[in-house]
Amino acid sequence: MGSFSIWHWLIVLVVVLLLFGRGKIPELMGDVAKGIKSFKKGMSDDEPADTTKTVDHKADEIK
Repeated sequence: MGSFSIWHWLIVLVVVLLLFGRGKIPELMGDVAKGIKSFKKGMSDDEPADTTKTVDHKADEIK
């Protein structure tokens, strides 16, 4: 089978352009970029690992 030739890639490109249109692809890529930026911001806003919180639990005494 091997790799695809340039003609295969051109046909795939034409099909993608027909399905999504010229204006839809940049909009889609912009949404992907916003998602990546939001993910990176969320990861950097996390609390540092050394400030973990502990909860002490005392068992009820049975009488």
